[in-house]
Amino acid sequence: MFTETISIEIDGEEISDLYFDLSSVEVELDDELPGMFRLRFPLLLSQDGSWTALDDERLRAWKPVVIYAGLDGDLERLISGHITHVKPAFDPDPTRCVLDVWGLDRSVVMDREDKLVGWANKKDSDIAADVFGAYGFSTNIQDTEVVHDEAVSTVIQRETDWQFLNRLAKRNGFDCYVEGSMGYFGERHPRHAPQALLAVHFGEETNVEKLTLEVNALTPANVQMYLIERQTKLVLTATVESSEAPQLGAVGAVPGQGIEQGLVVLGQTTATGPAEMSGLSRAVFDEQQWFVTGRGEVAANVLGIVLRPRRPVTLKGIGETFSGVYLVSHVTHAFSGDGYIQRFEVKRNGLMPTGTEGFGGGGGLLEGLL
Repeated sequence: MFTETISIEIDGEEISDLYFDLSSVEVELDDELPGMFRLRFPLLLSQDGSWTALDDERLRAWKPVVIYAGLDGDLERLISGHITHVKPAFDPDPTRCVLDVWGLDRSVVMDREDKLVGWANKKDSDIAADVFGAYGFSTNIQDTEVVHDEAVSTVIQRETDWQFLNRLAKRNGFDCYVEGSMGYFGERHPRHAPQALLAVHFGEETNVEKLTLEVNALTPANVQMYLIERQTKLVLTATVESSEAPQLGAVGAVPGQGIEQGLVVLGQTTATGPAEMSGLSRAVFDEQQWFVTGRGEVAANVLGIVLRPRRPVTLKGIGETFSGVYLVSHVTHAFSGDGYIQRFEVKRNGLMPTGTEGFGGGGGLLEGLL
Protein backbone atom coordinates (compact mmCIF):
# COMPACT_ATOMS: atom_id res chain seq x y z
CA MET A 1 0.00 0.00 0.00
CA PHE A 2 1.09 3.55 -0.77
CA THR A 3 0.58 6.59 1.45
CA GLU A 4 -1.75 9.18 -0.10
CA THR A 5 -0.94 12.89 0.05
CA ILE A 6 -2.80 16.03 -1.02
CA SER A 7 -1.72 19.66 -0.84
CA ILE A 8 -3.84 22.73 -1.63
CA GLU A 9 -2.52 26.26 -2.10
CA ILE A 10 -4.73 29.35 -2.33
CA ASP A 11 -3.17 32.69 -3.16
CA GLY A 12 0.27 31.07 -3.00
CA GLU A 13 -0.08 29.71 0.55
CA GLU A 14 -0.95 26.19 1.68
CA ILE A 15 -4.27 26.10 3.54
CA SER A 16 -3.02 23.76 6.28
CA ASP A 17 -5.45 25.18 8.87
CA LEU A 18 -8.45 24.35 6.64
CA TYR A 19 -7.60 20.70 6.00
CA PHE A 20 -9.44 19.60 9.14
CA ASP A 21 -12.61 21.30 7.84
CA LEU A 22 -12.45 19.76 4.35
CA SER A 23 -14.81 16.83 3.80
CA SER A 24 -13.97 16.15 0.15
CA VAL A 25 -11.89 17.32 -2.81
CA GLU A 26 -12.42 16.42 -6.46
CA VAL A 27 -10.27 17.32 -9.46
CA GLU A 28 -11.60 16.46 -12.92
CA LEU A 29 -9.15 16.30 -15.82
CA ASP A 30 -10.45 15.70 -19.35
CA ASP A 31 -8.84 15.40 -22.78
CA GLU A 32 -11.34 17.84 -24.35
CA LEU A 33 -12.64 20.09 -21.55
CA PRO A 34 -10.88 22.49 -19.15
CA GLY A 35 -9.90 20.95 -15.82
CA MET A 36 -12.10 21.71 -12.82
CA PHE A 37 -11.99 21.26 -9.05
CA ARG A 38 -14.51 21.08 -6.19
CA LEU A 39 -13.81 21.60 -2.50
CA ARG A 40 -16.50 20.80 0.07
CA PHE A 41 -16.49 22.18 3.61
CA PRO A 42 -19.08 21.32 6.27
CA LEU A 43 -20.63 24.49 7.68
CA LEU A 44 -20.85 24.56 11.46
CA LEU A 45 -22.79 27.27 13.30
CA SER A 46 -20.81 28.86 16.11
CA GLN A 47 -22.35 30.27 19.28
CA ASP A 48 -21.70 33.83 18.08
CA GLY A 49 -23.79 33.18 14.94
CA SER A 50 -20.88 32.82 12.50
CA TRP A 51 -20.32 29.82 10.24
CA THR A 52 -17.00 28.03 9.87
CA ALA A 53 -15.27 28.60 6.50
CA LEU A 54 -18.15 30.72 5.15
CA ASP A 55 -16.45 34.10 5.68
CA ASP A 56 -12.89 32.95 5.04
CA GLU A 57 -11.39 35.44 2.56
CA ARG A 58 -9.32 32.69 0.96
CA LEU A 59 -12.51 31.06 -0.33
CA ARG A 60 -13.60 34.02 -2.45
CA ALA A 61 -14.20 34.06 -6.20
CA TRP A 62 -11.15 34.41 -8.47
CA LYS A 63 -8.64 33.40 -5.82
CA PRO A 64 -5.84 31.37 -7.49
CA VAL A 65 -5.76 27.69 -6.46
CA VAL A 66 -3.15 24.97 -7.01
CA ILE A 67 -3.87 21.36 -6.02
CA TYR A 68 -1.18 18.71 -5.72
CA ALA A 69 -1.59 14.98 -5.13
CA GLY A 70 0.79 12.08 -4.81
CA LEU A 71 1.79 8.85 -3.19
CA ASP A 72 4.54 8.23 -0.66
CA GLY A 73 5.27 11.95 -0.53
CA ASP A 74 5.93 12.34 -4.27
CA LEU A 75 3.56 15.20 -5.15
CA GLU A 76 2.38 16.08 -8.66
CA ARG A 77 0.44 19.18 -9.63
CA LEU A 78 -3.06 18.18 -10.68
CA ILE A 79 -4.47 21.60 -11.52
CA SER A 80 -3.75 25.32 -11.38
CA GLY A 81 -6.80 27.52 -11.64
CA HIS A 82 -9.18 30.01 -10.08
CA ILE A 83 -12.24 29.80 -7.86
CA THR A 84 -15.27 30.55 -10.05
CA HIS A 85 -18.26 29.43 -7.93
CA VAL A 86 -18.97 29.60 -4.19
CA LYS A 87 -22.11 27.70 -3.19
CA PRO A 88 -23.25 27.60 0.46
CA ALA A 89 -26.23 25.31 1.17
CA PHE A 90 -28.21 25.56 4.40
CA ASP A 91 -30.32 22.58 5.45
CA PRO A 92 -32.88 22.29 8.30
CA ASP A 93 -30.52 19.67 9.67
CA PRO A 94 -27.49 21.75 10.78
CA THR A 95 -25.19 18.76 10.26
CA ARG A 96 -25.99 18.84 6.51
CA CYS A 97 -25.05 22.48 5.85
CA VAL A 98 -22.14 22.65 3.42
CA LEU A 99 -20.01 25.08 1.43
CA ASP A 100 -18.98 24.00 -2.06
CA VAL A 101 -16.11 25.88 -3.72
CA TRP A 102 -15.73 25.21 -7.46
CA GLY A 103 -13.15 26.35 -9.95
CA LEU A 104 -11.62 25.90 -13.41
CA ASP A 105 -8.07 25.67 -14.69
CA ARG A 106 -6.24 28.78 -15.87
CA SER A 107 -7.84 28.66 -19.32
CA VAL A 108 -10.84 30.35 -17.70
CA VAL A 109 -9.06 33.73 -17.84
CA MET A 110 -9.01 33.40 -21.65
CA ASP A 111 -12.75 32.81 -21.87
CA ARG A 112 -14.07 36.04 -20.39
CA GLU A 113 -14.41 38.53 -23.27
CA ASP A 114 -15.84 38.24 -26.78
CA LYS A 115 -13.53 39.99 -29.23
CA LEU A 116 -13.67 41.14 -32.84
CA VAL A 117 -10.11 40.93 -34.19
CA GLY A 118 -8.63 40.47 -37.65
CA TRP A 119 -5.45 38.36 -37.78
CA ALA A 120 -3.80 39.13 -41.13
CA ASN A 121 -0.73 37.47 -42.65
CA LYS A 122 -0.31 34.96 -39.82
CA LYS A 123 -0.26 31.21 -39.40
CA ASP A 124 -2.66 29.64 -36.91
CA SER A 125 0.33 28.58 -34.82
CA ASP A 126 1.58 32.20 -34.75
CA ILE A 127 -1.83 33.34 -33.58
CA ALA A 128 -1.82 30.71 -30.82
CA ALA A 129 1.61 31.88 -29.64
CA ASP A 130 0.43 35.51 -29.55
CA VAL A 131 -2.77 34.72 -27.66
CA PHE A 132 -1.15 32.44 -25.08
CA GLY A 133 1.69 34.94 -24.65
CA ALA A 134 -0.75 37.76 -23.90
CA TYR A 135 -1.81 35.84 -20.78
CA GLY A 136 1.71 34.96 -19.68
CA PHE A 137 1.57 31.26 -20.57
CA SER A 138 4.62 29.33 -21.67
CA THR A 139 3.81 27.40 -24.85
CA ASN A 140 4.16 24.10 -26.63
CA ILE A 141 3.00 24.90 -30.16
CA GLN A 142 3.23 22.88 -33.35
CA ASP A 143 3.76 24.80 -36.59
CA THR A 144 0.76 24.92 -38.94
CA GLU A 145 2.68 26.04 -42.08
CA VAL A 146 -0.23 27.79 -43.86
CA VAL A 147 0.09 31.62 -43.85
CA HIS A 148 -3.27 33.40 -44.21
CA ASP A 149 -2.39 36.09 -46.75
CA GLU A 150 -4.70 39.07 -46.31
CA ALA A 151 -5.01 39.31 -50.10
CA VAL A 152 -6.81 35.96 -50.01
CA SER A 153 -8.28 35.58 -46.54
CA THR A 154 -7.87 37.16 -43.14
CA VAL A 155 -8.61 35.13 -40.03
CA ILE A 156 -11.42 36.87 -38.14
CA GLN A 157 -12.01 36.29 -34.45
CA ARG A 158 -15.58 36.85 -33.22
CA GLU A 159 -15.42 34.97 -29.89
CA THR A 160 -13.38 34.72 -26.72
CA ASP A 161 -9.69 33.93 -27.02
CA TRP A 162 -10.26 30.44 -25.65
CA GLN A 163 -13.09 29.65 -28.07
CA PHE A 164 -11.03 31.10 -30.90
CA LEU A 165 -7.95 28.97 -30.19
CA ASN A 166 -10.05 25.83 -29.96
CA ARG A 167 -11.66 26.64 -33.32
CA LEU A 168 -8.22 27.07 -34.92
CA ALA A 169 -7.00 23.87 -33.29
CA LYS A 170 -9.94 21.85 -34.59
CA ARG A 171 -9.44 22.87 -38.21
CA ASN A 172 -5.79 21.78 -38.00
CA GLY A 173 -6.64 18.46 -36.34
CA PHE A 174 -4.96 19.70 -33.15
CA ASP A 175 -5.63 19.73 -29.43
CA CYS A 176 -5.68 22.97 -27.45
CA TYR A 177 -5.48 22.96 -23.67
CA VAL A 178 -3.83 24.52 -20.64
CA GLU A 179 -1.78 22.48 -18.21
CA GLY A 180 -0.46 24.46 -15.27
CA SER A 181 1.22 27.54 -16.78
CA MET A 182 1.71 25.96 -20.22
CA GLY A 183 -0.55 26.42 -23.24
CA TYR A 184 -0.59 23.51 -25.70
CA PHE A 185 -1.54 23.78 -29.38
CA GLY A 186 -0.53 20.74 -31.41
CA GLU A 187 -1.13 17.15 -32.47
CA ARG A 188 -4.02 15.48 -30.72
CA HIS A 189 -2.21 12.66 -28.99
CA PRO A 190 1.57 12.99 -28.56
CA ARG A 191 3.33 9.66 -28.27
CA HIS A 192 3.79 8.37 -24.73
CA ALA A 193 4.50 5.03 -23.11
CA PRO A 194 1.58 3.57 -21.12
CA GLN A 195 1.51 5.22 -17.71
CA ALA A 196 0.13 2.23 -15.81
CA LEU A 197 -0.79 -1.46 -16.02
CA LEU A 198 -4.39 -1.91 -14.85
CA ALA A 199 -5.36 -5.46 -13.87
CA VAL A 200 -8.93 -6.72 -13.47
CA HIS A 201 -9.63 -10.00 -11.60
CA PHE A 202 -5.98 -10.95 -11.92
CA GLY A 203 -5.16 -12.44 -8.53
CA GLU A 204 -2.70 -10.51 -6.41
CA GLU A 205 -2.01 -8.11 -9.28
CA THR A 206 -5.62 -6.85 -9.31
CA ASN A 207 -5.74 -3.07 -8.87
CA VAL A 208 -9.00 -2.11 -10.62
CA GLU A 209 -12.09 -2.09 -8.41
CA LYS A 210 -14.73 -1.46 -11.10
CA LEU A 211 -14.74 -1.49 -14.90
CA THR A 212 -17.42 -1.33 -17.60
CA LEU A 213 -16.81 -1.35 -21.37
CA GLU A 214 -18.88 -0.62 -24.45
CA VAL A 215 -18.42 -1.26 -28.16
CA ASN A 216 -20.34 1.20 -30.34
CA ALA A 217 -20.23 0.06 -33.98
CA LEU A 218 -22.23 3.11 -35.12
CA THR A 219 -19.52 5.70 -34.51
CA PRO A 220 -16.75 4.94 -37.06
CA ALA A 221 -17.25 6.66 -40.42
CA ASN A 222 -15.32 8.08 -43.36
CA VAL A 223 -15.32 11.88 -43.66
CA GLN A 224 -15.75 14.20 -46.63
CA MET A 225 -15.68 17.97 -46.92
CA TYR A 226 -16.39 20.32 -49.83
CA LEU A 227 -15.36 23.95 -50.23
CA ILE A 228 -15.60 26.51 -53.05
CA GLU A 229 -12.18 28.09 -53.59
CA ARG A 230 -12.66 31.87 -53.41
CA GLN A 231 -10.40 32.92 -56.27
CA THR A 232 -10.89 30.17 -58.84
CA LYS A 233 -14.44 29.18 -57.77
CA LEU A 234 -13.40 25.54 -58.10
CA VAL A 235 -14.94 22.98 -55.76
CA LEU A 236 -12.28 21.54 -53.46
CA THR A 237 -12.80 18.10 -51.89
CA ALA A 238 -11.19 16.44 -48.88
CA THR A 239 -11.82 12.77 -48.16
CA VAL A 240 -10.42 10.81 -45.21
CA GLU A 241 -10.80 7.03 -45.15
CA SER A 242 -7.78 6.06 -43.05
CA SER A 243 -5.71 7.45 -40.21
CA GLU A 244 -2.08 7.95 -39.34
CA ALA A 245 -2.89 7.51 -35.65
CA PRO A 246 -1.64 4.25 -34.12
CA GLN A 247 -4.29 1.53 -33.92
CA LEU A 248 -4.39 0.19 -30.37
CA GLY A 249 -5.89 -3.17 -31.29
CA ALA A 250 -5.30 -5.77 -33.98
CA VAL A 251 -8.89 -5.47 -35.27
CA GLY A 252 -10.18 -2.06 -36.27
CA ALA A 253 -13.67 -0.71 -36.80
CA VAL A 254 -14.57 -2.80 -39.86
CA PRO A 255 -18.29 -3.16 -40.77
CA GLY A 256 -19.78 -6.59 -41.16
CA GLN A 257 -20.25 -8.24 -44.54
CA GLY A 258 -22.80 -6.39 -46.66
CA ILE A 259 -22.71 -3.28 -44.44
CA GLU A 260 -21.25 -0.09 -45.90
CA GLN A 261 -18.85 2.07 -43.94
CA GLY A 262 -20.55 5.16 -42.51
CA LEU A 263 -19.98 8.54 -44.12
CA VAL A 264 -20.02 12.00 -42.56
CA VAL A 265 -20.04 15.10 -44.80
CA LEU A 266 -18.88 18.24 -43.02
CA GLY A 267 -20.88 21.38 -43.67
CA GLN A 268 -20.89 24.98 -42.42
CA THR A 269 -17.23 24.75 -41.44
CA THR A 270 -14.48 27.29 -42.02
CA ALA A 271 -11.27 26.39 -43.83
CA THR A 272 -9.10 28.38 -46.20
CA GLY A 273 -7.77 25.61 -48.38
CA PRO A 274 -6.93 21.92 -48.83
CA ALA A 275 -4.50 21.75 -45.89
CA GLU A 276 -7.08 22.94 -43.36
CA MET A 277 -9.85 20.90 -44.98
CA SER A 278 -7.68 17.82 -44.60
CA GLY A 279 -6.76 18.64 -41.00
CA LEU A 280 -10.35 19.19 -39.94
CA SER A 281 -11.59 16.06 -41.74
CA ARG A 282 -8.79 13.99 -40.25
CA ALA A 283 -9.62 15.20 -36.73
CA VAL A 284 -13.27 14.24 -37.14
CA PHE A 285 -12.33 10.86 -38.62
CA ASP A 286 -9.87 10.05 -35.82
CA GLU A 287 -12.34 11.03 -33.11
CA GLN A 288 -14.98 8.70 -34.52
CA GLN A 289 -12.60 5.74 -34.57
CA TRP A 290 -12.71 5.45 -30.76
CA PHE A 291 -15.47 2.85 -30.93
CA VAL A 292 -14.49 1.09 -27.68
CA THR A 293 -15.00 3.07 -24.49
CA GLY A 294 -14.89 2.24 -20.80
CA ARG A 295 -14.97 3.64 -17.31
CA GLY A 296 -13.55 2.31 -14.08
CA GLU A 297 -12.30 3.04 -10.62
CA VAL A 298 -9.03 2.41 -8.78
CA ALA A 299 -7.82 3.08 -5.26
CA ALA A 300 -4.75 5.28 -5.59
CA ASN A 301 -2.93 3.63 -2.68
CA VAL A 302 -3.23 0.29 -4.51
CA LEU A 303 -2.35 1.54 -8.00
CA GLY A 304 0.52 3.74 -6.83
CA ILE A 305 0.28 6.11 -9.81
CA VAL A 306 -1.50 9.43 -10.45
CA LEU A 307 -3.41 8.85 -13.71
CA ARG A 308 -3.48 11.53 -16.40
CA PRO A 309 -5.72 12.04 -19.44
CA ARG A 310 -4.22 12.09 -22.98
CA ARG A 311 -1.86 9.25 -22.04
CA PRO A 312 -2.37 5.50 -22.52
CA VAL A 313 -2.75 2.66 -20.02
CA THR A 314 -2.57 -1.10 -20.50
CA LEU A 315 -5.56 -3.17 -19.32
CA LYS A 316 -5.38 -6.91 -18.70
CA GLY A 317 -7.55 -9.61 -17.19
CA ILE A 318 -10.63 -8.77 -19.30
CA GLY A 319 -10.33 -11.43 -22.00
CA GLU A 320 -8.44 -11.48 -25.28
CA THR A 321 -10.95 -9.30 -27.11
CA PHE A 322 -10.71 -6.35 -24.73
CA SER A 323 -7.27 -6.60 -23.10
CA GLY A 324 -4.72 -4.18 -24.51
CA VAL A 325 -3.77 -0.51 -24.64
CA TYR A 326 -6.37 2.24 -24.13
CA LEU A 327 -6.12 6.02 -24.14
CA VAL A 328 -7.24 7.74 -20.94
CA SER A 329 -9.82 10.40 -21.79
CA HIS A 330 -10.94 11.51 -18.31
CA VAL A 331 -9.84 11.16 -14.68
CA THR A 332 -11.64 12.33 -11.55
CA HIS A 333 -9.29 12.46 -8.57
CA ALA A 334 -11.53 12.16 -5.49
CA PHE A 335 -10.28 12.67 -1.93
CA SER A 336 -12.53 11.98 1.06
CA GLY A 337 -12.63 10.13 4.35
CA ASP A 338 -12.65 6.92 2.31
CA GLY A 339 -9.23 7.75 0.85
CA TYR A 340 -7.99 8.74 -2.62
CA ILE A 341 -10.02 7.22 -5.46
CA GLN A 342 -9.36 7.72 -9.18
CA ARG A 343 -12.37 7.31 -11.46
CA PHE A 344 -11.21 7.06 -15.06
CA GLU A 345 -12.59 6.86 -18.59
CA VAL A 346 -10.72 5.22 -21.47
CA LYS A 347 -11.16 4.74 -25.21
CA ARG A 348 -9.69 2.49 -27.88
CA ASN A 349 -9.73 2.32 -31.68
CA GLY A 350 -9.30 -1.44 -31.94
CA LEU A 351 -10.00 -4.83 -30.40
CA MET A 352 -7.70 -7.78 -29.63
CA PRO A 353 -4.02 -7.41 -28.64
CA THR A 354 -1.49 -6.35 -31.25
CA GLY A 355 1.26 -8.49 -29.74
CA THR A 356 3.37 -5.51 -28.63
CA GLU A 357 1.61 -4.90 -25.31
CA GLY A 358 3.46 -5.22 -22.03
CA PHE A 359 1.21 -7.39 -19.88
CA GLY A 360 3.97 -8.36 -17.44
CA GLY A 361 4.45 -7.09 -13.91
CA GLY A 362 6.70 -4.26 -15.08
CA GLY A 363 3.78 -1.99 -15.92
CA GLY A 364 3.57 -2.48 -19.67
CA LEU A 365 5.84 0.49 -20.38
CA LEU A 366 6.47 0.32 -24.12
CA GLU A 367 8.32 3.40 -25.33
CA GLY A 368 6.75 5.45 -28.10
CA LEU A 369 3.53 3.48 -28.36
CA LEU A 370 1.12 6.41 -28.48
